[in-house]
Amino acid sequence: MAPPELDLLDYKRRVHALYARVRAEADPARGFAAWVAERDDLFAHHPESALPPERRAGFAGLSYFPHDPAGRVLAEVVPTERRRYDVDSSDGATMSFDRIGVARFELAGAACELELYWLVAYGGGLFVPFADATAGEETYGAGRYLLDTVKGADLGARDGRLVLDFNLAYNPSCSYDPRWVCPLAPPPNRLAIPVRMGERHVEAG
Repeated sequence: MAPPELDLLDYKRRVHALYARVRAEADPARGFAAWVAERDDLFAHHPESALPPERRAGFAGLSYFPHDPAGRVLAEVVPTERRRYDVDSSDGATMSFDRIGVARFELAGAACELELYWLVAYGGGLFVPFADATAGEETYGAGRYLLDTVKGADLGARDGRLVLDFNLAYNPSCSYDPRWVCPLAPPPNRLAIPVRMGERHVEAG
C-alpha cells in the first residue's frame, strides 16, 4: 500500500494546477466558478479531503457568497520591519512566521491592510490569513485564508502589486475536522469591515 503522503502530494498537485488555471483565466468570474467546482470535487472524492470520511457521501458542496468583482484587488506591498510571530494554531500550539511586509489596498470603500507572513520552515512560503466583521457569524470565527503558497494558493502579481481576490477566501481545514492543525488569523490581520465574499461557514454536506 502506498504511503498516505503520496495522496497528500497529489492533493497539493491538483491545488497548484487549479490556481495556475485561475491565474491564466481572463475572466475572474469564470476563474471563481472553476475554483468552486474543483474544490467541491476534492472535498467530495479525494482521500485527503478536509472532511471526515463519514461526511463525504452526502456532501452537497461548500457554501460561498455570490461572486463580487469588487473583491479582486491589487495590493501595494509596503516593506516593514521584519518580525517573528508565533502564530496561534488550532491545536493550542503555535507556528512560526516572519512578517515580511504589509499589503495595502482598498476594499468596499475602506482603506485596508494585511500583514504578509513567510513560513519559517524548509522552503518557506507566503501566507496571508485574515478575519473580518463577519467572523463567528457568517464566516469561520478564527478567520479565512487568502494566500498560502505552501499549498498552491497563489494568485501572482500584476504591475508590481500583489493580487488578492476575496472571492477566493477559504476556510482552514480545521474548520471541518479538528484532526487538521491550522494557523489562525493573528490580531493585525483582523479587518473591521464585513467581507461577504468567498467561503461561508456552514455545515458542509
